[in-house]
Amino acid sequence: MSFEPERLGQSRSDLAEALRSLRKRAGKTQTWLARRCNMSQTKVSNMESGKLTPAIVDVELILEALGTDDPAASQILEMVRTANTEWQDHWSSRRRGLDKKQNELARIETVTTEFRFFLLSAITGLLATPEYVRASIADTPGDQSKTIAKKLERQSVLYDSSKSFTFLLTEQAVRWPLLPPLAMAMQLDRLASVSRIPSVRLAVIPLAGHISEMPLNTFTVYDRRLATVETGTGALILRDHRDVNAYREDFERYESYAVFGDECRELLNEWSGIFTRQRE
Repeated sequence: MSFEPERLGQSRSDLAEALRSLRKRAGKTQTWLARRCNMSQTKVSNMESGKLTPAIVDVELILEALGTDDPAASQILEMVRTANTEWQDHWSSRRRGLDKKQNELARIETVTTEFRFFLLSAITGLLATPEYVRASIADTPGDQSKTIAKKLERQSVLYDSSKSFTFLLTEQAVRWPLLPPLAMAMQLDRLASVSRIPSVRLAVIPLAGHISEMPLNTFTVYDRRLATVETGTGALILRDHRDVNAYREDFERYESYAVFGDECRELLNEWSGIFTRQRE
């Protein structure tokens, strides 16, 4: 199935209709199906009405209960995978207001326990100084003060002892000169400071030696429920467990090339010193 962003929203209603039609053709009630799948009747109803996007495991249970043949099952499984994928383009986010996007991220962070950030080309807002945050949204029209304030406010989640964070930053992400040299040195000092927070594991991947992996995107994995993948024009939101697991596996491989702790802080200090000397 080709990727068509404009189809993602419609696919949810298509899936709901397909599940409803499948059950009716089998001559079964929602109550019967709910009992066979160990679900509530309300959940089945919400999936069939499009109020709830089912997880792929829910649909697999339904297909098994209804004895759906392979061709039809394969088609519906493709539909559920697409329904669990959301496209958020940058232009829509900017029209709604980037401060509202910060509210969405804060809600996700509230319900997430385990975070994995792979940062390919830039430093994420949770790790950024106010100057870096301001520079990262400098091309956004309108008043940016609310967005900056909300980005900085979200950083308090790093001190929540019930959560754990792992940040993997490539050397390129750390050293990309988004700010003047002294401000970049301060940003690197901020990374070293954050690396000492008990709930945080922060590492860099030096561009040295042999790295057999070739990452293409920045991405974040929230527990086992959600992965977001950044592109130049927007972000993919992935909820299918196969997609989420694939990015968790990618993260583990990239982590094998990363350096943590004192070794990481030594590199950050070295790179910070280079920025400082550039100012002299």
